[in-house]
Amino acid sequence: MIVRPATPRDARGIVDLVNPVIRDTAITFTTAEKSTRDIVTAIRDGGAYFVACDGDRIIGYACYFPFRSGPGYRHTKEHSIALLPEARGTGVGRRLMALLEDHARAREVHSLFAGVSGENPDGVAFHKAIGFAEVARLPEVGHKFGRWMDLVLLQKML
Repeated sequence: MIVRPATPRDARGIVDLVNPVIRDTAITFTTAEKSTRDIVTAIRDGGAYFVACDGDRIIGYACYFPFRSGPGYRHTKEHSIALLPEARGTGVGRRLMALLEDHARAREVHSLFAGVSGENPDGVAFHKAIGFAEVARLPEVGHKFGRWMDLVLLQKML
């Protein structure tokens, strides 16, 4: 398994990984599926995207992006991570996050946030295990599948 920065050629694999999560789970509140063009554009525009590959197959990805707009927030980022079900619990997520955090530190990111669905206790536990602290639980701010869901905010100082 290789963990590396993503290239535009990885966009199809990232889309194939993330769209079932968007479509079929409450792991994310997002309902709009990603297109290959969305991912290619984000990577080409300097987005911080990383992939874990098993041969030619992408089994995980992670990225970070602005937490909020405005120059006062430039040292704070939010991230996203998704793994294929068979990659969970194998160390792939930890390796992706280590690479993502190293990249962020090199760019003077001070604080990294994770916004995790309250219906994803494994995601909360994963982030706590790699040094994130739960800083807030926002009740019923997400709506998907006809129900309201909590958002758990976790933070790690880099």
